[in-house]
Amino acid sequence: MPISDTTPEAQAKQLEIIRAMTGEQRMTLAYEMSMFTRELAKAGIRSQHPGWSEAQVDREVLRWAFLPKPLPPGLR
Repeated sequence: MPISDTTPEAQAKQLEIIRAMTGEQRMTLAYEMSMFTRELAKAGIRSQHPGWSEAQVDREVLRWAFLPKPLPPGLR
């Protein structure tokens, strides 16, 4: 059983709300959650590497998402 900090009642309400949404609303919600997660990741990277440019931060977000190892030095 997955660990959750949400009560069964709250989960049921969330599901009820999501099921009542249109497809477009669900897609918008998914997009907004994705963008929020990306911004959190960027903030974490910036705090660990304050001297990095936005391009370096963006590349690191992509690396976290898609690559198993750090980028080679010439691509940072």
